[in-house]
Amino acid sequence: MIPLREEKRRGPVPVVTITIILLLVVIYLWDRNWHVFGQRYVFADLAVRPVNVVDVFRGGIKEPLATLFTSAFLHANLMHLLSNVLFLWVFGPRVESSYGPTRFALYYVFWGVAASVVQIAVMPDSGIPMVGASGAIAGVMGGYLLLYPAAVIETVILPFFWIILDFPAWLLLGFWFLLQIFLAQPGVANWAHVGGFLAGMLTVILARPKRIAQSSVP
Repeated sequence: MIPLREEKRRGPVPVVTITIILLLVVIYLWDRNWHVFGQRYVFADLAVRPVNVVDVFRGGIKEPLATLFTSAFLHANLMHLLSNVLFLWVFGPRVESSYGPTRFALYYVFWGVAASVVQIAVMPDSGIPMVGASGAIAGVMGGYLLLYPAAVIETVILPFFWIILDFPAWLLLGFWFLLQIFLAQPGVANWAHVGGFLAGMLTVILARPKRIAQSSVP
């Protein structure tokens, strides 16, 4: 299930969401010396490896903990980047509108770090590099679920790209969340998705915005 857009979205220009998307694209190209289908090599050391982070607290390898942050701006391939950008564009603007640009930017960073921490907690001995903005974007989705559960999302179901269906956000996002738990994919940090999603929900529970974007009414 691939979300395409909200059925009725209005509101201010999502400056932070657009900035993050542009940043992700620029870093992706820079990492590959501006070749769209090139191999990662410029920022290879900025990916986070769970075992190395755990070793920091064991007094071993002194890997910079900043990789918990930097890894969220790297992507494994073009499809990885495009899917993350799409999900952020669909769900980011309303959450940004509700919290305001500054708080949204801070929460986005928090969700990304929280996602990495959960993945590390579940697989502390993994030496596989973790990259991608999906953990932070999962936080956006978790927040969206509680803020706009009844919003209508236009969606396509693979492989039927020519069929567009409308789903309420609670159903689409709830289904996506269950897939992360019960249908883990090889090479995908599913627990980072789970952690980010729950962090987004927790943020709304503890710091629910005083105003909800007017576009919340479908």
